[in-house]
Amino acid sequence: MEICTTKAAIRAQLRDWRAQGRRVVLVPTMGYLHAGHLALVQCARDDAGAEGRVVASIFVNPTQFGPTEDLATYPRDTARDTAMLRAAGVDALFLPEVAEIYTPDAQTVVETTELARILIGKLRPGHFRGVATVVTKFFNIIQPDAACFGEKDYQQLAVIRTMVRDLDIPVEVIGVPTVREPDGLALSSRNVRLAPEDRAAAPVLNAALVQAEALAQDGVTASRIRSHVRATLESEPRADVQSVDIRDADTLATVSGPLAAPAVLLLAVRFGAVLLIDNRVIAPAPPSHPKEETP
Repeated sequence: MEICTTKAAIRAQLRDWRAQGRRVVLVPTMGYLHAGHLALVQCARDDAGAEGRVVASIFVNPTQFGPTEDLATYPRDTARDTAMLRAAGVDALFLPEVAEIYTPDAQTVVETTELARILIGKLRPGHFRGVATVVTKFFNIIQPDAACFGEKDYQQLAVIRTMVRDLDIPVEVIGVPTVREPDGLALSSRNVRLAPEDRAAAPVLNAALVQAEALAQDGVTASRIRSHVRATLESEPRADVQSVDIRDADTLATVSGPLAAPAVLLLAVRFGAVLLIDNRVIAPAPPSHPKEETP
């Protein structure tokens, strides 16, 4: 595995691969890897094929953290991450310092103006502007044919897909299903910061999502699903519910009444100092068709 710490080095490596006609698939991460990240790598490996190349990046992006958020305490273990990526078959690792990505006088940002300010964007102002800006920079630096992102960060995935569409960026964005612990908790680098009592309480998120799936199949309205889910979450004393939203699965537009199409239930819940997010696409039961009478 090639390790490149500068833009010049990763571009030089990619020039060689492109000259050989190889497909390049990117897996952007902020490090402290877990099985969810390795699922992204496997997706990239499958998409690239035997002749293609997989590039992973590790970069804790400062511009997506607010002034009171956990940039300084975000978990890091570069040696461990590098070994995991090498074992997973990554061909090149882009491992830049902050100064390599952002110049002190940088003044250009990228923002999906509507998507960036709802849901998590409302709880974390400026977060998705930082995400869209750094992903655009990495797409420009690496120029992959495709890039893999986890569906756990559902709004982030929607932001990146919208950004790619609006700016005509020639990168295929691939969503990868959420990987979960045996008790249903979605894998996240933030999970290691949970106190033992909070870790024991956190599976309530998945329990609420499972409940919502059943309610949707029973034809319950969006507002009632939201109320039931909030009640389930609030029944856990350690859960500080930040938001419970049901949105159109494709556009993230608000929905009301009985579900007529797939919707996504989006949760943001704080356990101690750690904000966890989770989601599930829920769908109404298919319409029943009356049996035809036998003549």
